[in-house]
Amino acid sequence: MGEMVLGKFKEDIALVIIRPTMITSTLKHPFPGWIEGVRTVNSFVVGFGTGRLTCYPGDPQSIVDIIPADMVVNAMMVSMATHVDKTTHLIFHVGSSSSNPVPYHRVRDNIVRFFTRQPWVRKDGTPVLVRRPIQLPSRVAARIYMELLYFIPIRILGIVNAASCRHFDRIYLDLSKKANFLMRLVDLFTPYLFFNRIFDDMNAERLRNAAKEMSGDIENEISNFDPRSINWDDYLMHTHIPGLVKYSFKR
Repeated sequence: MGEMVLGKFKEDIALVIIRPTMITSTLKHPFPGWIEGVRTVNSFVVGFGTGRLTCYPGDPQSIVDIIPADMVVNAMMVSMATHVDKTTHLIFHVGSSSSNPVPYHRVRDNIVRFFTRQPWVRKDGTPVLVRRPIQLPSRVAARIYMELLYFIPIRILGIVNAASCRHFDRIYLDLSKKANFLMRLVDLFTPYLFFNRIFDDMNAERLRNAAKEMSGDIENEISNFDPRSINWDDYLMHTHIPGLVKYSFKR
């Protein structure tokens, strides 16, 4: 609705709308791996790495449409530079699902591989030992898993806890907290985890071609936002996940 309002009242002002997909840590600038906060797919990285997540809901073949933050910034700068004197109204999808798609199972495998090799260390100095998570390929499978592993035991434990004058209060609260965390992830990210579509980025491709025409190697480096230049396995293992651990994990 906001885009429609802008389009209606822009008059002769150039209007460029950038629609990034799931934004991840920087690829290169200001330095590799920089990120603030925990959002979208990063919630699963944090949940698994800290031992709170033992399953991965989602279709393993679905495309995780991620794009590094600096590429989004580069796209914004190039779009402004190339449309400053025009009265156009253009929308650019800045993502990777069309040009360099990465399937969900590939992201999952890199997360498991990273924390198997470099486990997160708790406050008391003990490492969080992870194991390969259970894949829940459908919404129904996710609900059944949650019911059997968490909700039924929580209901039984709640009765026992009440009958024993809250003797099992700590176990009951810990299990409830883990279940609520997982259900919140499933509810929030179901539209992404079971989404089997890609976004058309033809306008972004035209913008990338315009960026290539800019003179100078430094200029081209700064204005790069081509996801085809990303090796996803290398980026996830050596840039994104280490950056997330460094800047967003909390003990």
